[in-house]
Amino acid sequence: MNPILVVDDEFEMRAALKEVLSRDGYDVEAVSSGPDALKKVHERPFALLITDVKMPRMNGLELLREVRRQAPALPVLMMTAYGTIEDAVEAMREGARDYVLKPFTREMLTTVVRRAVEGDRPDAVPGGGNGRFRRREFVTQDPGMQKILARAKSVAPSRATVLITGESGTGKELLAAFIHENSPRRDKPFVAVNCAALPEGLLESELFGHERGAFTGAVARHVGKFERANGGTLLLDEIGEMPLVLQSKLLRVLQESEIDRVGAQATTPVDARVIATTNRDLGREVAEGRFREDLFYRINVFPIEIPPLRERRADIPLLVRHFVKKHVLRHGKQIDHVQEDVLFLLSQESWRGNVREIENAVERAVLLAEGRELLPAHFAADGVARLGAKPVQGKAGNSVWEMERDLILKTLEEMGGNRTHAAARLGISLRTLRNKIREYRDAGYPVP
Repeated sequence: MNPILVVDDEFEMRAALKEVLSRDGYDVEAVSSGPDALKKVHERPFALLITDVKMPRMNGLELLREVRRQAPALPVLMMTAYGTIEDAVEAMREGARDYVLKPFTREMLTTVVRRAVEGDRPDAVPGGGNGRFRRREFVTQDPGMQKILARAKSVAPSRATVLITGESGTGKELLAAFIHENSPRRDKPFVAVNCAALPEGLLESELFGHERGAFTGAVARHVGKFERANGGTLLLDEIGEMPLVLQSKLLRVLQESEIDRVGAQATTPVDARVIATTNRDLGREVAEGRFREDLFYRINVFPIEIPPLRERRADIPLLVRHFVKKHVLRHGKQIDHVQEDVLFLLSQESWRGNVREIENAVERAVLLAEGRELLPAHFAADGVARLGAKPVQGKAGNSVWEMERDLILKTLEEMGGNRTHAAARLGISLRTLRNKIREYRDAGYPVP
């Protein structure tokens, strides 16, 4: 994959962006000015250009215009600490892929960059000309997760508003897409908007649209996300981050099925099925006055909570193999085997970033691997010296073999001797577990 080019006149910001994106597996180059960036763009292809707006010599908008002229296929992400609605509108009008405000979270940056690099626009329409909507597979073998998918499928044909909750990286947006794909609206647009990624004024314009001349910089009429999702599904990602003043406007839209474009004289009817996601406890947000109670009840018609990956560890080996196949293909590698030790160790991780974190770790390991097999060492370079960081109780001086034996025997005991459940909990195959049991018995250890 081509590298990402970062442009910022502040050394600390360049270094921070390079570190974050490198940890996510991207090759990153960084320069301090627009002219230096143009020189780089002329020398080699890039997957994405990320540029600050306020810079000496050549500002971000000037750089954007020149990049659009020299390399029109190169997506550009704008970032600034001094954002206004006018700046954002101008950037998008000039062809920027996205616009984010400093300071932003690592998760927000990762999400925006991933979508820009992969061309997987959240508002893409199946068969549409402005992007592509890719039907993505929900990889799971966990019984609890299978029940959740069944619930999602049962509500899909209705118009009911769905609220999907869960920790970051658990697959909330993927589940929203799953509901859309199993609904009568599947051939209509699936449009997403990240409520945390845009300032209040711009978010209102993105949701409801604006008329030409509604404010300085509004040089043309803008169709908002609700209208673009007409007949289809609108995903309100991270709805818990929406400002209170916009919450009241959203409530009216949900109740009346019509929007008020900024600067418009009349309302516009819309028919968009709304799915909302959040990693916050909205009940607590309501109690503390940060989220409207009436809006909470309006969107919480059909709640679905996705459990964290640490509560469905049986999915970890499945996910590892799935992501290995994906990134082997993506990066042109020749890996065709994952060591059982790798699957075992990865299954013991806490994975606080959930599925997103494990995918990032797998992609980095794929990039590091030189042979046809993934080994524990390929993950250790990522700091998954965290591998096995969950302490296994044992005496000082115990060997790795003894600690592994104690863990397997303890898990078998906790599962009442059920080998299938123990193997799933340990994240190893039933065949591997049987081989381990035979090995321990041959060494004289009692096995339940």
